[in-house]
Amino acid sequence: MRHLWTPWRLEFIRGEKPQECIFCAKVTGSDDQEHIVVRGEHVYVTLNKYPYNNGHLLVVPYAHVPSVEDLDDATLLELMRITQTALRVLRAVMKPHGFNVGFNLGAEAGAGVREHVHLHIVPRWAADANFMTVLADTRTIPQLLEDTYRELKRHWPAS
Repeated sequence: MRHLWTPWRLEFIRGEKPQECIFCAKVTGSDDQEHIVVRGEHVYVTLNKYPYNNGHLLVVPYAHVPSVEDLDDATLLELMRITQTALRVLRAVMKPHGFNVGFNLGAEAGAGVREHVHLHIVPRWAADANFMTVLADTRTIPQLLEDTYRELKRHWPAS
């Protein structure tokens, strides 16, 4: 029998959740500790702590609002421009075959953090949903978050 060693997921499995909004709290920490790839004026880009796939990024407005229609025009524009840059960086660094890009608005739509809107960017590769996902209901992430963070941060264009 083989074991997948994922000790960073224990907090998630136990359901331990911080009292304050994770996205609001994240911006007070250091970029390296919080895996913040870039900070803009209205939004920031961070790695998903519990990624669906390697390189799973979140574009997060600083504004603590539940839905995209609550964002002002300046935030929406920067959100989309940074998303565009994120796609370019992920294409260059990770060579994905495609992407899932979108918002999960509301618990029924799969939002894990319903009170703070954020955009998911998930790189996809042919056969990335292999037998582990289908038979064992298990995802494999082939790179440590710290390594993915350093690589994406290094390739992010200077503003």
